[in-house]
Amino acid sequence: MFDCIIVGAGSAGGTAAYHLAKRGRSVLILEKDSLPRYKPCSGGVSPSVQQWFDFDLAPAIALNVSRVRYTWQMDDPVEVSLKKQKPVWMVQRDVFDQFLVEQAKEQGAQLQDQTTVTGIEFKGDRWQVNTTNEPLAARYLIAADGANGPMAKWLGFKARPQRMAVTIEAPNPAPTSSDPTIHFDFGQVKNGYIWNFPKTDSYSVSVGTFKGNDKQDLQKIGTKYIQQLGVDPKLCQVYSHPMCLWDGNQKLHGQNALLVGDAACLADPFTAEGIRPSIFSGVKAAEAIDAALGGQTNALTQYTQVIQDEWGNEMVWAKRLAGAFYGFPKIGYKVGVKRPSATLIMLQILCGELKYSEVAGLAIKRLSGGFFSR
Repeated sequence: MFDCIIVGAGSAGGTAAYHLAKRGRSVLILEKDSLPRYKPCSGGVSPSVQQWFDFDLAPAIALNVSRVRYTWQMDDPVEVSLKKQKPVWMVQRDVFDQFLVEQAKEQGAQLQDQTTVTGIEFKGDRWQVNTTNEPLAARYLIAADGANGPMAKWLGFKARPQRMAVTIEAPNPAPTSSDPTIHFDFGQVKNGYIWNFPKTDSYSVSVGTFKGNDKQDLQKIGTKYIQQLGVDPKLCQVYSHPMCLWDGNQKLHGQNALLVGDAACLADPFTAEGIRPSIFSGVKAAEAIDAALGGQTNALTQYTQVIQDEWGNEMVWAKRLAGAFYGFPKIGYKVGVKRPSATLIMLQILCGELKYSEVAGLAIKRLSGGFFSR
């Protein structure tokens, strides 16, 4: 029997496994796919996540990006240099997630990939986890199986709201420049935007919406954007996938079990940033389960409270900002995005150096002012 079984070997699961194993706990990671495995994701990461690890993440970073370009329907460009700021890290999720898992294994965690969980049962003081290979047992569970995983439902949590997105992996027609650029395009997607993150020899282009129930053909929009870049869509791989944007504070703990990452619906509702909150939740889940194993009776309850206090309360403001910006995106582009300070403010937020609550009120006021003065 294990102290903890973690279902899912993504960023949240690998992080939780590392920190639990480092504390001397017996940990088993179950992953349905063969590792390393591809995951649809643009792969932008704030360097601030390094603070949660005592090993260097550099081997898993594909590219450092220090330039951001914005356009409105591929026109009216704005470029911002980040030379005096921390760069944005670009990662390939198969490499990054595998790297975290390997670090966890070095601390004693075990991995069973190509192992699908078929059901769970709580028996007395432990969880029985049924798999395609054999039944397994653990005192605690971490559900890190993402937006499409069944664990949250099996643990009795209500269905998490999801929004669909499309990610297109496209070849870069030109060699990677010495100054790679992140590109955000607004105006081609209603209630959302297109984001294009460069890798060493490719682009990861994503199209998503953040409010409303409109039924747009995101793949068609993404394909048009790819063609605007001069890339043949036939050379691209297209993936449709759900985004689990934060939609209000909710319970994230159950009977000897916790939800983390996309299974906990933690992605930023304004930017769709998901890797940083996934890693943060993995760290806090490991702390909570270690405390529970040590006899702290309210440790799992405190996990929900910590996520609410340190992440969810800020996401309240992120969601308000999303409602204002995506409601009037052209005004948002004019009075927000085109301000030279806007990018630096967002980078400070993504690095945890600034809070949404400190700037969202003023941003919403400016958006409202722009609407009434147009």
